[in-house]
This record gives sequence, C-alpha cells and structure tokens, in this order.
Amino acid sequence: MSVAQAPATGAAGLAELSPAYFALVMATGIVSLASQQMGLHSIAVALFGLNVVAWLVLWLLSALRMIRHRRRFFGDMVDHLRGPGFFTMVAGTAVLGSQCALLAGEYRAAIALWAFAIVLWVGLTYTVFAAFTIKEDKPTLDRGITGGWLLAVVATQSIAVLSALLAAHIDQPWKLELNFFALSMWLWGGMLYIWMMSLIFYRYAFFRFSPGDLAPPYWINMGAMAISTLAGSLLIVNAPDAPFLRSLLPFLKGFTVFYWATGTWWIPMLLVLAAWRYVYKRFPLRYDPLYWGAVFPLGMYAASTHEMARAMDFAFLGFLPPSFLAVALLAWAAAFAGMLRQLSRRLRAGGVA
Repeated sequence: MSVAQAPATGAAGLAELSPAYFALVMATGIVSLASQQMGLHSIAVALFGLNVVAWLVLWLLSALRMIRHRRRFFGDMVDHLRGPGFFTMVAGTAVLGSQCALLAGEYRAAIALWAFAIVLWVGLTYTVFAAFTIKEDKPTLDRGITGGWLLAVVATQSIAVLSALLAAHIDQPWKLELNFFALSMWLWGGMLYIWMMSLIFYRYAFFRFSPGDLAPPYWINMGAMAISTLAGSLLIVNAPDAPFLRSLLPFLKGFTVFYWATGTWWIPMLLVLAAWRYVYKRFPLRYDPLYWGAVFPLGMYAASTHEMARAMDFAFLGFLPPSFLAVALLAWAAAFAGMLRQLSRRLRAGGVA
C-alpha cells in the first residue's frame, strides 16, 4: 500500500493527505535554485512563484487535517512508515527560505522561514524518534524502515544550508554564530545518515525485497548525501569569515568530497534497481506523490555538484550540473503533469483532488 495519497479537498482525501507531500516543495525549490545557478533565471523565478503557492496550500491542507482528523494526523506522526514524511515540512520550508534569499533577496522572509524550520525540526525530531523508541508495538526492521527515514537527514542539512546562506549575508557577530550553527547541523546530519543508512543497507541485503518495497523515496539515499555536499561546500565558501572554519578547511573539504562520492555511488545502483523494478518485474509506472522524493535528489545533485566545483575549483566536474539539471527538469515536468492528471480525474469523477 502506498504511504502517500494525493492532496484532496474532500473529507476522505484530507484524512489521507500524506505529510510527505511537502516533497513537492523540496523538489520544486531545488530545481528552481539549480536553474538559477546555471543561468536559467526565468525558469527559476517561475518555479519560485509556484513553490510559494504550493507551500501555502500544503500548509493550509495540513492545518485543516490536524484540526478535522486529529487522531489520524498525530497517529501518522508516530507511525514508522509515515512519520518520517513529516520531515519534508522542515526541508520544504528551509528550501523555500533559500529561494527567498537567493532569488528574491528577501532576507527577512528567509530568516522567518529559517526560524520556523528550526522550530519544526526540534518538535518533529524529539516527537517522532522518542515515539519510535517508547512505543510498545513496533514493526520488524524490514517492515518499519525505508529510504524515507533519510528525510530526517535532509531536513537537518536543509537548515545547515539555509544557515550558511544567511551567514554569508549578515554582519558580525551573528555571522560567526550562524556559521557555527550551520557546521553543527552539518555534522549531526552526517552522523544521522551513517546510523540510518547502516540499517537501510542491512534491510537491502538480508531481507526479502519486492518491487513494491522499492518506493521512490529510496532516491533519498543519494539526495541526503547531495544536500550534505551542498552544505559542506557553502561552509567552505564561508571559511574566510569564520576563523574556526578556516582551521577546519581540510576536514570540511575531505568530508564534502566524501559525501559527494557516496551520493555519486548511489546513482548507478538506484538506476539498476529501477530497471529491475520497472523493466524486469514490470511494476506499473504511474503517478504517485512519492515520486517528488525522487525528483528532489536529481535537482540537489546538480546544485551541490555545481557549488562544490565552485568552492574547490573542480572545473573538470563542470559537465555534470547541467546534465543532471536537464534530467531533473524532465522528471519535475513528468511528476507535475502526472499530478495534474490525477487531480483532473478525481475532480471529474466528483471525488476529491
């Protein structure tokens, strides 16, 4: 059974709304930012405007769901499969904040979104993982963990990215504190990835794996490393303004390349598994909200590789960002068209959208 459903305006659809639908905001935001990096300003601005609307609509629907379907809403928060999806709220908010800073120069809005993302991160981190720890009825590892758990890593690193961006455009003494906070979140996100990826890889190798188990959020395996690369690259760029970052430059550069190399390793592996799922096992390819979780890593890989190449003078990697941005734009367009078709069918059928 899919762990996400399409947004809906009716009561039944609202009850089924997945918290992971904020991956739409994550994907749209990072494709917009990557487009801006590579000179596609018109596309970047158009996606930025669309993302503001998507973020507002999803928060409205989420608030209505919390009010009208309180038991379902909070039940999802402590569910091993659906709970990690709430971290898309954090990442989507932080990515939108990055858009406000880089595309609109609206740093007050970016700071407000940064603060909101931190509040969400603290609340969700210590609610979701405390609940997973103390709840009495727990699923087995093969039924309780997916690549979606790495959304907690993405959420953490999205705050590190926005913190580093804000630190580059703010005066002392807050510049120092923001860089230190960005560094701390970057390090914690890396540690969290190691913990979670160990369990996910163990689940890969030692439990039965069906095509239905290979949901699109497994692309977050790569996306979590890509956003870690982006955060590390921004810290390297910020090093001249923070003495403690200058002293850590070899460490920052080494781990940034480590994250990038790990994310790059995942790409062929995920393509092989996708071919196994859709070609060999003939799993039906149709729109699912979870596919936004696959679009995001493609855009993030383009953006992070571009930033790392700039920060570390890796000109030989220059061919990768535009190539992955092209793929990300195609994937975004396909997912968006699929979403519109699904919404149109449901509206015509008199159901919920």
